[in-house]
Amino acid sequence: MYCLSYWVVLLVSLLASSVGFYKYIWFISVGYGFSIAAIGMALAIGFHNGMALPEWIACMLLIVYGLRLGGYLLIREIRSAEYRKVLSPEIKRSKKMPFVAKAGLWVSCAVLYTLMTIPLFFRLRDGVKPDAMLWIGLVVMACGIVLESVADMQKTAAKRKNSRRFVDSGLYRFVRCPNYLGELLLWLGMFLTGTTALRGALQWILALLGFLLIVWVMFSSARRLELRQDRNYGSDPEYQKYVSSVPIIIPFVPLYSVKKYKFLIA
Repeated sequence: MYCLSYWVVLLVSLLASSVGFYKYIWFISVGYGFSIAAIGMALAIGFHNGMALPEWIACMLLIVYGLRLGGYLLIREIRSAEYRKVLSPEIKRSKKMPFVAKAGLWVSCAVLYTLMTIPLFFRLRDGVKPDAMLWIGLVVMACGIVLESVADMQKTAAKRKNSRRFVDSGLYRFVRCPNYLGELLLWLGMFLTGTTALRGALQWILALLGFLLIVWVMFSSARRLELRQDRNYGSDPEYQKYVSSVPIIIPFVPLYSVKKYKFLIA
């Protein structure tokens, strides 16, 4: 059943994420989305001879997710002057970043993206037959994609009405970072697709590493957003009431702030 090497998947991820050399922030934004889409395409092409319907669905979910995210971030940056203003410090920092540092970030991101998708890779490579856990993982992945997409649309709509106010409508009434929650669900689903297919300690270590790293990245992103929003809205009593009553990333879990956790990169 072996059709595609991990190193080919890594090469695909490297090529897709190389857009970050234009703006280093793209390594973890636009390049992230396009890398996931490219990996989904590579898996679909490389293993097409032995794939069943749920495995095709898994690859399509990665493609749809990656293209939507990469396209959304790219369009937002092009159209939104307010967002470009937010990115301005990052762009200035990018111009001063040494090439070696950019190359290190590039490779690290590309490896991370392959580890995040490696449960599906191992299932396809080893020819494991579809089972109930694969379908459960697909449902969780789909829910994550829908949640993130709706959250992004609601935030865009709210910012059009008032670009200077924090967003607390729609899904943001229940959790302050519903888009990050959707992302966590997506990658939880991806991990679940491989739990009955992983064989041996190495496969489990790589799959767990990919999942735990993206969890860390999402909470780091939440911390970075929290610090930025504190600077922008910290003097607003409504904002203070909002952040003290709405969980930051996991609904119904009373975790309202992560800014004190300095192991999360901001």
